[in-house]
Parts: sequence; structure tokens; C-alpha cells
Amino acid sequence: MASQPNPCGRLMRIRDVIHQTSLSQATIYRKIAAGLFPRPRQLGGSRVAWSEADIEAWKADPTGWSGSG
Repeated sequence: MASQPNPCGRLMRIRDVIHQTSLSQATIYRKIAAGLFPRPRQLGGSRVAWSEADIEAWKADPTGWSGSG
């Protein structure tokens, strides 16, 4: 069975998100809790990853980013 393409593009692990944003892991999770940073997608078990498109959208406007749209 062939795998289905990911509709959100490339998925990034926390290490990649930290590198792309220059934020610490604690700051990323604080911003998620406050609704100021994209939420990760559950991959299974305790593994999560972020959509590269979501991170790029946040990087384009970090102070104005809203997860509602």
C-alpha cells in the first residue's frame, strides 16, 4: 500500500522548529499554551511534529499570528 501525501507539507520535529525559530523548547510550549504559536500534530504515542507551512506562517508574522485561520 502506498503512503498518502501529507497535505500540510513537510513535518518538522522540535529540534527543527527550535533551529528555524531560535526559540527554546520551553518558550515554544509556553507560546502554544497562550495560543501564540502553531500546535504540533500528533504522530503516535508521544511523538509530535509541526507542519512546515504553519511554522513559515508564524515566522512571516510572529506577533500577528493567529491559529484561528
